[in-house]
Amino acid sequence: MEKLIFNTSITAHLFKPEKSNQKILLINSATGVKQQVYFSFAQFFAENGFTVITYDYRGIGLSKPEKMKNCDASMRSWGAEDYKALTQYIIENYPDYKKYCLGHSVGALILGMNRDSEIFNEFIFVGTQNAFVGNLKWRTKVEATLGFGIAQPLFTEILGYFPSHWFGLGESLPKNCAYDWRTLILNPKSTSKLLEKTIDYSKNLIQKVLVIQAEDDAWLTEKGVKSLLNDTYPNLKPSYRLVKTSESEKGEIGHVNFFRSYNKKLWNIILNEIQ
Repeated sequence: MEKLIFNTSITAHLFKPEKSNQKILLINSATGVKQQVYFSFAQFFAENGFTVITYDYRGIGLSKPEKMKNCDASMRSWGAEDYKALTQYIIENYPDYKKYCLGHSVGALILGMNRDSEIFNEFIFVGTQNAFVGNLKWRTKVEATLGFGIAQPLFTEILGYFPSHWFGLGESLPKNCAYDWRTLILNPKSTSKLLEKTIDYSKNLIQKVLVIQAEDDAWLTEKGVKSLLNDTYPNLKPSYRLVKTSESEKGEIGHVNFFRSYNKKLWNIILNEIQ
């Protein structure tokens, strides 16, 4: 594992295989999820011949500034700048490799913010959707409406950043990331609304995409998943895989646990797709 530092203040890690299959996999993480969560997953793919890159968006994990209050990162800059820095690195250093990108949750939503997304041969979406409250399950809908409608803007304004960990929502987020997340949840256009605030390349993407949804993911619904593929990425060519809790060694997958080492056997779903 090799550490990489980009001039956009992004810290990444490069996992190199002993014998390369001339394929590279970039992992775009979920909101507030540190790259270490994906290390075992990345190592598994490196052991199977893939070159793999993990990284933290600005404001998260190893890419976090000393003072969150002064961090001006947004979900839009995650896509247009941070993710862009990684795709440029891949273009420059692995021009002849087959290229794959895994987008976990928001990691799939930012694809449309970077023209370089066109370089990938195929995408994998894990736990991602248009997360508008109208698409959510009843209990999650109530929690999201109250949380993002009242609690999130209140604490964000008071502190200058959003303490997501107080609410069990991962790492604390820079102020503008919190407001972009609020757009995804409360605006009926969700991801498409966020893309209106940047240069939108989402309709340029015509690749295959394997869409993985966990049966017990409280934040995901079929309605939200289909909304993302039909409205935001209508030209992608999706195939769908519902992962049941009975397939998990611990009987749980949820929104993040697909990437835990105890669910290692589930990783073959992706390996078999891109190998």
